[in-house]
Amino acid sequence: MTAQPPAKSTTGRLMEISRGLALACHPGPAAVVTVVITLLSIVAGRAALGVALTFLAALVGQLSVGWSNDARDAQRDLAARRTEKPTVSGLISARLLWRCAFIALASCVLLSYLAAGRIGGTAHVIAVASAWVYNLALKTSIWSWVPYALSFGLVPAFVTYGLTPPQAPTLWVSAASMVLGVGAHLANGLPDIDTDQEIGAGGLVVALGRRRAGALAIVLLVGAISLVIGHSGFVQALQLVLVIVVMGASAAVLISGSPRALFRLALVLAVLAVLLLVTSAQSISG
Repeated sequence: MTAQPPAKSTTGRLMEISRGLALACHPGPAAVVTVVITLLSIVAGRAALGVALTFLAALVGQLSVGWSNDARDAQRDLAARRTEKPTVSGLISARLLWRCAFIALASCVLLSYLAAGRIGGTAHVIAVASAWVYNLALKTSIWSWVPYALSFGLVPAFVTYGLTPPQAPTLWVSAASMVLGVGAHLANGLPDIDTDQEIGAGGLVVALGRRRAGALAIVLLVGAISLVIGHSGFVQALQLVLVIVVMGASAAVLISGSPRALFRLALVLAVLAVLLLVTSAQSISG
């Protein structure tokens, strides 16, 4: 008779589940979005309590999005043998992920309205709901960019309608956020394009191909950066230098056609766009 492996202790299993939840929430993107929204609220002038509620609402919203994404993709990830995924490695089940995702979503709705009132709260709830629609329906279609445009475009409203008194965001910041969202979506999909093609996951990135998706991501991110720079309050000489540097680097990479360079530049531009947006947060409301 072969010896059976010892049963895992309750503590050991809880640690596995906790690790699975941490990995399944897509910690990198979740942290970035949460931090950016929180910084925007700070620079825009929110009081400490408002900043705390905004942080919590953004955090649980991102947790719900990440967990629902991995729960929805559990079978696809298993077919692709993506052992880095917690549902494939056995750290956590898709069923438990769904439960946690819905609890986080319910918490997000409550915290969003506490943080930003009726209009701002609704803006954030719609943004998170849009991300869920991406996970459940549009992720594998050529319309995969639409939830990114909507969700990112609504972030300024979540921030500005939480101010005292509540204010509408300026048109330029909403437009820049939408363009940034689509550019970030394209850039984010570049590393997984081969796997997505193998399993027929579809999506706009796959439909465009690596080179065209990378080039479009750069064009969109440069557009978002240009919008923000134009309203940044920087002296005109600095604005001109930034635009020349960004456009020059983008042109050089686009001409080279290197897939790796396209992806790296797209990441750099996305970070730069976010930093510029945060530094301009004082002027995002009308």
